Amino acid sequence: MSSDAGLDERLQVLEAVTDSALTSLGLDAVLVKLLEQVVGLLRVDTAAVLLVERGSDELVATAALGIEEEVWQGVRVRIGQGFAGQVVVRRRPVVLNRVDHSTVINPLLWEKGIRTMLGVPMVVRDEVLGVLHVGSLTPRRFTDTDTELLQLVGDRLALAVHAQLAIAERAATSALQRSLLPGRLPTVPDLEFAARYVPGASTGVGGDWYDVFELSGGRLGIAIGDVAGHGLTAAVIMGRVRSALRAYALDSADPGAVLSKLDRQASHFERGTMVTIGYAVVDPSVGELRLSLAGHLPPVLAVPDRPAAFVDVPVGPPVGFGLATGHRRSGSVELPPGGVIAFYTDGLVERRDKPLDDGLALLRESIITGAPEAVCARVMKAMVGMRPAQDDVALLVMRRTAARDHRAGAGSRFFSR
Repeated sequence: MSSDAGLDERLQVLEAVTDSALTSLGLDAVLVKLLEQVVGLLRVDTAAVLLVERGSDELVATAALGIEEEVWQGVRVRIGQGFAGQVVVRRRPVVLNRVDHSTVINPLLWEKGIRTMLGVPMVVRDEVLGVLHVGSLTPRRFTDTDTELLQLVGDRLALAVHAQLAIAERAATSALQRSLLPGRLPTVPDLEFAARYVPGASTGVGGDWYDVFELSGGRLGIAIGDVAGHGLTAAVIMGRVRSALRAYALDSADPGAVLSKLDRQASHFERGTMVTIGYAVVDPSVGELRLSLAGHLPPVLAVPDRPAAFVDVPVGPPVGFGLATGHRRSGSVELPPGGVIAFYTDGLVERRDKPLDDGLALLRESIITGAPEAVCARVMKAMVGMRPAQDDVALLVMRRTAARDHRAGAGSRFFSR
């Protein structure tokens, strides 16, 4: 059936199937449904889809008909090798008239008795997402019409895969982000907490996070951070950095030493990644914070009867910036009774149409002493208001409610912008 009339007929059948399948079925069901149609329309014996695995140079068997073992056995093919790997490299249809160990990496194909194969790339926005291939157990000649039809299916499958992967990645990123943010902030004497996290309107969930955890001696660790980038990759890196920071926090009471250890970890395991972090250790009994900043914007401190100001502590380069063997400095901040300190990520203050200093000035004006929940609401109203932030926003507010054994002579240190 290679005539124009035959092609038109088969295209009409295929389009009717794909139009309904792509709108009503999940990815797995779409793949199986279309493979069934391909086998019938092309009169072939096998059909399979191999998708490029994110972050690797391999294709993974994802759906198959007539050779389901490919999926059951988790077949992988390195890009550039074998039949499917060559389809990716060439980025065009490939016909294989001899199927054996010299032309195909996967032994299942020649053990199945396949004699002839046709494969097409699945491309979206100039990115090869995978390969669709069919096979015949008897010798045959795949025509231009066969190739055109299979490429059409490959194009439609690529769109379906791209859409489904995007949905799955957003869901996975959101679930991961929620699982890593504190479900409940600690309840401890003398301190109160409130927090906000909002994904960016244009970027979606990314690598912003905050954390509060208990340490020995009644102290608390407080972290705020932002992994460069967005999406699942940034969220995964954020999870690993968060876990490493917690582990190092158990070994040292000095925030600078903790971030120095994190530098070494990131330089080895997170190469090419940049993370801004603020990490503080607070002792509620004396109202003192020890704070170290790795490329992160300084928190804002508001105390009774004094304008809010940015905390003055040393700021080092971001984690992952190449400071693998350096020692980071820490600074001390006094938090008197009634004092409020706000940690945040840059999505709260950065706007494409305004200078950063404008955002920082507005944030400083919006921080006042009061209940942390009320402070969070005031800040979000001033900084976000009626227009959603384009980037992630993380905000953590802490207030000291009482004084015990307040250190004599301790002074607060600030700088203003």
